[in-house]
Amino acid sequence: MLENILASVKGLGLLPDWPEWALDILIIMSILLAITLVATSFYTPEDEKESTETVGEKRNPKTEDTKKKSHKELHNEFDSFRRSYIVVYLVIMLADWMQGTHMYTLYLSYGVNISALFLTGFLSGAIFAPFLGSAVDKFGRKRSCIVYCILEIVINTMEHSTDFTTLLLGRVLGGISTNLLFSAFESWMTTEHRRRGFPEEWLSRTYAEASIGNGAMAIFAGILAQVLEDNFGHIGPFQGAIALTVLALVLVLRWEENYGEEKSGNHNKSSLYTQFIDGWTTTIKDSRVWRIGFTQALSEGAMYTFVFMWVPVLLSQDPPGGVPTGCVFAALMMAITMGGALFPPLQSLISSIFSKAVAPEVSASLIYLVAAASMVIPPACMSGILQHDDCFTIIVISFLIMEFCVGLFMPVAGTLRSKYVPDSQQGAILNIFRLPLNAIVVAGTYATDVFEASTVFALVSACLLSAALLQASLINDKVPRKKQD
Repeated sequence: MLENILASVKGLGLLPDWPEWALDILIIMSILLAITLVATSFYTPEDEKESTETVGEKRNPKTEDTKKKSHKELHNEFDSFRRSYIVVYLVIMLADWMQGTHMYTLYLSYGVNISALFLTGFLSGAIFAPFLGSAVDKFGRKRSCIVYCILEIVINTMEHSTDFTTLLLGRVLGGISTNLLFSAFESWMTTEHRRRGFPEEWLSRTYAEASIGNGAMAIFAGILAQVLEDNFGHIGPFQGAIALTVLALVLVLRWEENYGEEKSGNHNKSSLYTQFIDGWTTTIKDSRVWRIGFTQALSEGAMYTFVFMWVPVLLSQDPPGGVPTGCVFAALMMAITMGGALFPPLQSLISSIFSKAVAPEVSASLIYLVAAASMVIPPACMSGILQHDDCFTIIVISFLIMEFCVGLFMPVAGTLRSKYVPDSQQGAILNIFRLPLNAIVVAGTYATDVFEASTVFALVSACLLSAALLQASLINDKVPRKKQD
């Protein structure tokens, strides 16, 4: 039946002149994505089916008035809040993806030292990460999101210059903005979610939607960036990113502010130095927090290393017709989207087998384990350990499985961060997490130049396996979770 569908789609004559294997993968992934989205649209999380009284008990509301809200009113309020966050998140991620897809080609057209620029960005991120998080908590998450938008507008404007010093300064600012991107927005959302008294279980749904949307934006970014490049040159995608960031800035201005000391009633109570020390103290003393941090660093570091490797590995296999990277990229992003869509039902399944208390920990352990297994396949094929007539197809499938797992561990990692990281130190601790992440990314980038591809994939698998074991260590942790400050 599937062969008939593929033949019918190809028979329309509307598809690009890509190799048959690439078209097959794209069509199959499109069909699977459509089935996944339709199937999950009928799925209703158990917490949405609960009575008003049950929901009221789980919410731990801040005031008596919130207890009196009906389930429908509560759900409508949450949907409005979730949309306000997701829309901003999708806009900034679309802008970010558009830059990432064409930054290399832009610098190549300028004839500058590309590796020096990228390394500067990583080092800047590592240097500023420990301090930026405390500033996010101290001066406000909304203000930090506004600063991010302004920095991105400035950075993308600087990309118009061919002067190496200007571009280098842009990469320094880029390291700062990247830290804000992956700490300020999430910190604002989780704190605001709790401040409004929504159930903890609903956080995972926001993370899942963000993961689905992130994959969709990546697919759309590739197409939109290409259209802008065709019409405005290599700088076109960056001009589009400026327009999108301005839109995000306007939307963020409508948010309410929250801080790291919301409950204290005075966000100026602690100095920036105190916030900085408190963040590091919590991270070091609470083993659950640093285990979550190292798990994130290992898994995301492995993911970024994989991103560096998949194109040259596929090219080395010399498939018939070559490798249309845009086509394969779209298929990989569809896999991420499917993972995000399937996270809520997977979480419910794990909860029914184990318990809600440890469902995120169990889910994360299994996801990282599957990802680690998928990354064993490429080196096994390339070294000849795995003998098969069509090793190329097996490698592509392993890449799709890896990206499917990425779509799953993005929401589960967010759920675990919200569970273990205190609200008052969200910004500080999330940026501390980026220190080992940047170190692993730099090491992974270096490894791609020094070792054979099969060795690099083995290291990626080892990182993911370590993440699975580290995450599993939290499953039976009986120490009660620290109350949110």
